Amino acid sequence: MTDLPDLPDVHEELLARMPEHRVVPTLARVQRVMELLGDPQQGPRVVQVTGTNGKTSTARMIETLLQATGLRVGTYTSPHLESVAERIRIDGAPLDPQRFVEVYEDIRPILALVDSEQEVQGEQPLTYFEALVCLAYAAFADAPVDVAVVEVGMGGTWDATNVVTCDVAVFTPVAVDHAEYLGTTPEQIAAEKAGIISDGAIAVIGPQTPGVLDVLLGACARAGAQPRVFGRDFDLVSRTVAVGGQILDLRTVSGAYNEVFLSLHGEHQADNAAVAVAAVEALLVGDEALDTALVDALGSATSPGRLEAVRRDPTVLLDAAHNPAGAAALAAALRESFTFLDTTLVVAVMADKDIPGILEPLRDVADRVIVTRNSQPRSASPQVVADIAAGLWGEGAVTVEPDLAGALAAALQVAEQSGGGVVVTGSVMTVADARALLVSADPGGADPYAPDDEEAEDVDPDYPQYPDDQEPELP
Repeated sequence: MTDLPDLPDVHEELLARMPEHRVVPTLARVQRVMELLGDPQQGPRVVQVTGTNGKTSTARMIETLLQATGLRVGTYTSPHLESVAERIRIDGAPLDPQRFVEVYEDIRPILALVDSEQEVQGEQPLTYFEALVCLAYAAFADAPVDVAVVEVGMGGTWDATNVVTCDVAVFTPVAVDHAEYLGTTPEQIAAEKAGIISDGAIAVIGPQTPGVLDVLLGACARAGAQPRVFGRDFDLVSRTVAVGGQILDLRTVSGAYNEVFLSLHGEHQADNAAVAVAAVEALLVGDEALDTALVDALGSATSPGRLEAVRRDPTVLLDAAHNPAGAAALAAALRESFTFLDTTLVVAVMADKDIPGILEPLRDVADRVIVTRNSQPRSASPQVVADIAAGLWGEGAVTVEPDLAGALAAALQVAEQSGGGVVVTGSVMTVADARALLVSADPGGADPYAPDDEEAEDVDPDYPQYPDDQEPELP
């Protein structure tokens, strides 16, 4: 048997592909790969998840609920925090590194053929994100899975994942992000995201502004899809903060679920849970309620990097808020679920983000800010971010550290002295870098090339996370 490469080598080969931020609005490349592979994406039933915030958390809750039914579930989410294998999950676990390599080796000739066809036509080859989507659909077919839960990378209509016919299209809240690609208003962005609605599907629509809801309902009407709308057809009736999460009462088109424990914090996660239950109902049982024992599985749901406690005494929380809506949700959850005597915010954001919009909601939940940069070249200048933060907190409450390791060390020192907590936020990449520094990881699974951004088709993965001679020390 021929020796196979290891996962880091395969990932480095994938990273040599065209940067994901060079988005071309076409599904042709991925569709061609699927055609040559025998359309593996058409095998399982599909729940497709789009939106601006909450996609990954909602997808993981749907995965948890479906697994509790005994179905075999494949889940695709992006980006990843530690290993690229996290993006493709089978039965709730990241694809085994060896299996990841085997599937890649199986489809490598097809990827190369399509790359060649594209080059002959004067078009760009498959991107990094597109190749990973192809790998995911091939892995799901090989398993095989009964249901595929697929998180959209960016938008909807032209997203590489959108070569499936989805049974249930899920919409988490839509707001402005990636305006240069999707539009400058929530309504324009919603029109792009509505492209995942397949003819005759069920569309489960989470909390939206009236304008966005009108856009999505119009898209449902044109596709002959049945909408199920948060606040109308299903709802979060009540919630109570509890140790380790919250207790929810939910109402759906099929019944009521009371005293459901959710092991995630914040009203936004409670809303996501209501959306997840409605989506699984729509997929599995139509107008019948789910077995309450299945809904109880939400007590085991996880969403790494989303208000995740990675250290105690002092407490360190990681949250991947990367736009104003995400920052507002983070601030609300901190007020509700965490009472620190003193809070230090460690922030590193991308230069193309709405930096004032991200910082402003956090002003009242943090006593001081340590501004730094993450390992992405696109990370904003710490001094630029610090100047904006000084206008909100005052110059005396804002300091700059040139690297994240130093920022974490400084924040931990302050928290140990004050008895307070630390919150690290601003980007998925910031969270990924912080996890690498603070959480003991399996050396074989650690990935030094994690893509940086929050919606996977807006990244340039052609970089090492840290130069070989500048690996930061654990704070």
